[in-house]
Amino acid sequence: MNNIDKRKRLDDEPFNFRVTKENTVFLNYYGRQVKVLKGTEAEKFLKRIKAAENTTEEQLVMAKITGNFKRGNERKTEGKND
Repeated sequence: MNNIDKRKRLDDEPFNFRVTKENTVFLNYYGRQVKVLKGTEAEKFLKRIKAAENTTEEQLVMAKITGNFKRGNERKTEGKND
């Protein structure tokens, strides 16, 4: 796990998610919605989250499913509503 998050970005817990009654999953990165999962994709995500042993693993699952969050060009939003 140490080799995956060398810059310790996931320690800040930048990702979170919420699930609706219809099992739609909304993934957020620093409070901004970046992905919506529905159907089997949402079910698969929820199973992976439940299987995670700690919050760092949950963050890694969310980072991987959102895609392009590994090149170092991600920015933190500091209270701005761009």
